[in-house]
Amino acid sequence: MRKLRFTDWVFAVVAAAVMVAAAFVLARPTPGPAHSAHQRAVDMTPAAHSDGLSEVENGYRLERVTMPTTRGPAVPVAFRILDGSGTPVTRFLDNQTKQMHFFAVRDDMHVFEHVHPALDGDTWHTALELTDGGAYRMFAEFVPLDTKDARHPVVLGVPFSVPGDTTLVPVPAPAADTVTGTGFTVSRVDEPVQPAAMRPQVLRFAIHGPDGAPIRSLEPHLGANGHMTGFHTMLLSATHQHPLEPAGAPLANGELSFQAVFADRGEYRLFLEFAHGGKVHTAAFTVAVT
Repeated sequence: MRKLRFTDWVFAVVAAAVMVAAAFVLARPTPGPAHSAHQRAVDMTPAAHSDGLSEVENGYRLERVTMPTTRGPAVPVAFRILDGSGTPVTRFLDNQTKQMHFFAVRDDMHVFEHVHPALDGDTWHTALELTDGGAYRMFAEFVPLDTKDARHPVVLGVPFSVPGDTTLVPVPAPAADTVTGTGFTVSRVDEPVQPAAMRPQVLRFAIHGPDGAPIRSLEPHLGANGHMTGFHTMLLSATHQHPLEPAGAPLANGELSFQAVFADRGEYRLFLEFAHGGKVHTAAFTVAVT
């Protein structure tokens, strides 16, 4: 018998390793139907739109021009939206009757502003009511002309701060009912109470007037029965909810519905705006997402 050379030993070791690896692969359990179904569910999960955690998204960038530096009833803000080549973009699709929606929230969710900037040349201008100091984030929301899904706007966000003493307010715990500053009671009546992240859910809100009677109809607000935007209370990400009832449609039991998809677990603060009696009313809710 000839002696095994060094190369023979190497070949034997490699062959043994291959056989062990093959045995391991064959011994692994094959994913069953439950795993496959879960995988299909993940693949079919709808994607949430951009969340405003960055000033750059989908080839667009928010360029600061004038940022808030003081408190006041009408603090000026100006910005540009630039494309990938650095060219200002000045035309977007109408999104609930507006080319540009602009939001500002304080990190404790106690201050919420929703305005619609006006375009002057290549720069968008607006003003915010900032009567208290603190850390804030602003969001520019728009739908590009070449979008493949007009339901999912681009949302760009940047932080800013207002100096001076600040009266911070704890974020309210999740609750079924809230009362607007104008006396309307709004109740969340959908289930489950705690929505699951990345799963579509219809949120339903019953609106009662100051007299306790359910509201039968609403006046159009931004071309719809209402407008709602949510913000993650820790991440300060934004999410836009889509109203389901057509503008002017009568409300059964005073109920107004929105299609929602929450991207992350945690608490969200929702701001529901609706028009009645010639005024816009805002109801705020805290929702826990699991």
